Amino acid sequence: MAPLSGKVAIVTGASRGIGLATASALVDAGARVVISARNQSALDQAVRALGAATVGVSADVRNPDDVTKLFDAAVSAFGGLDILVNNAGIGMFHSVETTLLEQWRDVIDTNLTGAFLCTQRALPLMRTRGGGFIINVSSLASTNPFAEGAAYCASKAALNAFTDALLQEVRHDGIRVASILPGSVRTEFMARAKGTAAAPTADDAWKLAPEDVAQAVMALLAHPARSLPSRVEIRPAQPVRRS
Repeated sequence: MAPLSGKVAIVTGASRGIGLATASALVDAGARVVISARNQSALDQAVRALGAATVGVSADVRNPDDVTKLFDAAVSAFGGLDILVNNAGIGMFHSVETTLLEQWRDVIDTNLTGAFLCTQRALPLMRTRGGGFIINVSSLASTNPFAEGAAYCASKAALNAFTDALLQEVRHDGIRVASILPGSVRTEFMARAKGTAAAPTADDAWKLAPEDVAQAVMALLAHPARSLPSRVEIRPAQPVRRS
């Protein structure tokens, strides 16, 4: 039997990159998966690639009504929820002085408030099934801030703190909570943040693959229940040498 047979998962921000790789790994392990994204065409393409064990819901995690729609879809389609991967995230990289309030709010609301809203909806569903697992995809930028990354770094540092507090609130309910902090990943994330659509190139070969992060998610789910790796850092093994 597949290791996650009978389990139901939600993965946010799953039309591409880390989210799509994670949803694919969950499906391969036997889970039924609900994925969300804001881009309908990319979401539809992802659902076609993932197959019949997947449902796609167009949702903006900043919007409480969209979050309700997403979790209602999991209950309606598959009967409940066991796994939540809060992966939806955006980046805008400007100096503090030039960052617009709207940009600040977009980053904080997507990367932090989105995880909060999804977690609130997930907890009662997981309790009815005797437990579950919540994995928040953070970033090494949360512990290594950099210039022109204040909004992004702050959102991910706050997500770490949110994760650590949540862990202590729900650990006796059978709900396990962990964060994954990837370093540079070979996706379109930075290009989209800069307003371009450039795909990764051969120059990005040193970076993590989205599947590397998905593998870390699966390793957490498979970890023995008696212990919990509550924060996992994953970084490229051989980054570009700095002269």
